[in-house]
Amino acid sequence: MSYETLLVERSGAVARVTINRPEKLNALNGKLLGELEDCFRAVGDESEVRVVILTGAGEKSFVAGADISELSVLSPLEAREFARRGQRVFGLIEDLGKPVIAAVNGYALGGGCELAMACSLRVAAENARFGLPEVKLGVIPGYGGTQRLARLIGKGRAIEITTIAEPISAQEAYRLGLVNQVVPAKDLITVCEALAGKIMANAPLAVKFALEAVNHGMEMTLEEGLFLEANLFGLCCATEDMREGTRAFLEKRPPKFTGK
Repeated sequence: MSYETLLVERSGAVARVTINRPEKLNALNGKLLGELEDCFRAVGDESEVRVVILTGAGEKSFVAGADISELSVLSPLEAREFARRGQRVFGLIEDLGKPVIAAVNGYALGGGCELAMACSLRVAAENARFGLPEVKLGVIPGYGGTQRLARLIGKGRAIEITTIAEPISAQEAYRLGLVNQVVPAKDLITVCEALAGKIMANAPLAVKFALEAVNHGMEMTLEEGLFLEANLFGLCCATEDMREGTRAFLEKRPPKFTGK
């Protein structure tokens, strides 16, 4: 795949997607959103790809937010569609059916923070900064920030971050539960690749169903979530990988999963 705003590389079953607008601190614009959507649809359809690592070009920024020059001229109806489009693309990433690891290498502000939250896991470099500063511009987060942040760190903290609108450090983001790990910048991609390796040692369909159970169960009552979990557990038991995994455990050997 060839894009103007993205770099896509593959190493075995890992796809690494780099947002490549370093001169604009990787800010999101319409072109980038469209290419993100196309890229993740393609990656989602590739059975060979098991995990995606998403990062930003350069050392300063993961994604520094939306392109304000585009945002500033929107009418109310255009702004609503602007938000819905971003929500759709980020929803695609969240529900890809494969783990997406955000390697946050710098500023993750506004739409960048929202993009990181749509990923399955977030690993931050020590210099990373997170925030939702939209109210300073007279708007609110529009790409899912008000919803995903509260689900990740709780209502009170989410209100604090969205209304005070000041960035927080990687260490504070870790303390709040917004990121999974904080690592030296030089180790960021290596750590993400190691996480990908650990995930890929497991059954692909089971990983897919586990993501589905967590993501969709969050929107359900406990009873509904338990029903979803039981159904997905049943589907797992119809797979060849379940037979292989249980057999390998009993035979005290490593399993050889095929994703079937």
